[in-house]
Amino acid sequence: MEMYQFEICTNSVESCLAAQEGGAHRVELCAGIPEGGTTPSYGEITIAREMLTRTRLHVIIRPRGGDFLYSPIEVRTMLQDIEIAKNLGVDGVVFGCLTPEGDIDLPAMARLMKASQGLSVTFHRAFDVCRNPKKALEEIIKLGCNRILTSGQQPNAELGIPLLQELNEQAAGRMTLLAGCGVNESNIAKIAFETNIHEFHFSARESIKSQMEYTNEAVSMGGTVHIKEYERNVTTAQRVKSTIDALK
Repeated sequence: MEMYQFEICTNSVESCLAAQEGGAHRVELCAGIPEGGTTPSYGEITIAREMLTRTRLHVIIRPRGGDFLYSPIEVRTMLQDIEIAKNLGVDGVVFGCLTPEGDIDLPAMARLMKASQGLSVTFHRAFDVCRNPKKALEEIIKLGCNRILTSGQQPNAELGIPLLQELNEQAAGRMTLLAGCGVNESNIAKIAFETNIHEFHFSARESIKSQMEYTNEAVSMGGTVHIKEYERNVTTAQRVKSTIDALK
C-alpha cells in the first residue's frame, strides 16, 4: 500500500479528523462543496492545522463557484488567501485558472505559483474543463505544479479512465496525476489497475441528520444552490478505511 497516496476532500475539521483516523495521507479542505469547493475560512484552516497531527493539510484557493476565469481583483484575493494559508502552516494549496478560450491562464498561474513557493501545489479540476488537456498537461508541468486533480474530463474518474491512462503515460513521472470525482470502494481498484495512477482523491462522506428538534423546512437558506438544511454530509473514518482497503 505504500505505493498509493490517498487524499480526502473534506468540508470541515470534523471531516479532516475522520480522514486522518481512516488512514488518509492528506486532506483537501474546502468550503462550498455544493459549488465544487471554495476557499475555507481562516478559522477552519487554523483549527484543522492544530488538530491534524499525521495527515497533511492542503486547502483549495477558489474565491467563488462557477467558471475558472478570474478577474484581476479575484486573482488578488487568491494571492492573499495563499499568503494567509502559508502563514497558518498548511502543507499545500489547490487552484487553477483558465483563459476565456479554455486554455491555462499562464500569467495568472505564474503569479499564484510564485506566491505558493515552499508549498505543494495541485492544479484542480479546472483541468477537466480546459480545451486541450494534453497541451495543458505540458504547461502545468512547466509551471511547476506537483499534481493535477482530474476525472479525465468526464463526470467521474471511472468514466474518465481512457484519458487518465493517456495523461499518466504522457506525464511519465514528471508530475503526479491525482484521480478524483466519484472514486469509491466499488471502483478504486479498477481505476488504479487500468490507469496505473497511484494517487486518489475522494470524499468518503455519509449523510447525517440534523439534531435540531424544531425545524421549518418551508424556508431555504440557499439561492441558486439548494441544499437540505436539516442534513449534512460528513466524511467518516470507516468509509475512508474501506475505500483504502479496496486496493489491498
